[in-house]
Amino acid sequence: MRKAAFTLLLAAAGCAAPQPRGGGEAADLQAELAGRIEGRAESCVPSEPQTSLHIVDARTLTYRRGRTLWVNRLESDCPGLRPMDTLIVETHGGQHCRGDHVRSTPYGGGIPGPVCILGDFTPYRLPPR
Repeated sequence: MRKAAFTLLLAAAGCAAPQPRGGGEAADLQAELAGRIEGRAESCVPSEPQTSLHIVDARTLTYRRGRTLWVNRLESDCPGLRPMDTLIVETHGGQHCRGDHVRSTPYGGGIPGPVCILGDFTPYRLPPR
């Protein structure tokens, strides 16, 4: 009887366990870029109060502005940069630019991570309608 109850308990726990996501944020980004037209990389993009940089992984950030999704690949991996972190961006002059500093803080607060350097911004635009 105990063995059957233990087996049933394990089976129920397996059903309740959250399922891992297919490839995470990086896979979601690749799916979102499908069908978009890649443009020439630019060193700066205008910063707007209602939009912000979004963390994809330790080396990739995105910035959405209208029908364009800008992808920034940092100059090198940024240790501790995770998709749910809060991003601290040091901008100068109302733009996000290559060479600007970014840091992350764990979700809910904590000590900010190391300073990382933005790279160029590559636009991916939706095709004309």
